[in-house]
Amino acid sequence: MAGALQIKLKSSEKLLVAPSLLSADILNIESSISKLENTADWLHLDIMDGHFVPNLSYGPFLLKALRKKYPNAFIDVHIMVEPAENFVPMFLAGKPSLLTVHAEATPHLHRVLQSIKAEGVLAGIAINPATPAELISPVLNLADVVLVMSVNPGFGGQKFIPEVLGKVHKLAELRKERNYDYLIEMDGGLGPENAALAAAHGCDIAVAGNAVFSSPNPAETVRKMKTAGGENNG
Repeated sequence: MAGALQIKLKSSEKLLVAPSLLSADILNIESSISKLENTADWLHLDIMDGHFVPNLSYGPFLLKALRKKYPNAFIDVHIMVEPAENFVPMFLAGKPSLLTVHAEATPHLHRVLQSIKAEGVLAGIAINPATPAELISPVLNLADVVLVMSVNPGFGGQKFIPEVLGKVHKLAELRKERNYDYLIEMDGGLGPENAALAAAHGCDIAVAGNAVFSSPNPAETVRKMKTAGGENNG
């Protein structure tokens, strides 16, 4: 995977792909990562608390293990936990490249984003399918990444919700109007068949779990997504 920080994209660049380890082999995550054959731009780590979302997943110890094993990897940590501010310090200690919190999971989003950036970590804002882009408009200046959920968070393998594409387009417009440089990430139901559609609406990073790790050739699936997205990104 690419270790360099990729926070600005040119229109000629391909879609970034962040395979979600939620769909990796839980008993051999290292093997799942090796099957990517260095095609992945980022590694996406989903953290679920069984409260904010109806599922449980990994914790900070997996992040620490990944950072130790892959010191130069871009590790994209998405915490689906409530209240977000109670969990941020333990994940910052694991040295993520990017830490994304849900706007719906804290009444103090501005403060939480500031606390992440104060530690030299990139800060992301995630919004659920039913949350309008306008809700986070006042704090977009603090965002390095905006993650638009294209399924309801909690489980992998769900069907893509096409109605969220309008929010992606809106966020791309706001970025241009305000001269911001955040990247737009999408998570849920993405694969080679709709990567071009996502990129055409302004998506810069596609999170893909089931589509990648359930395929016979995960590396080739990532390549197909990047190629498809590159034809439409810009």
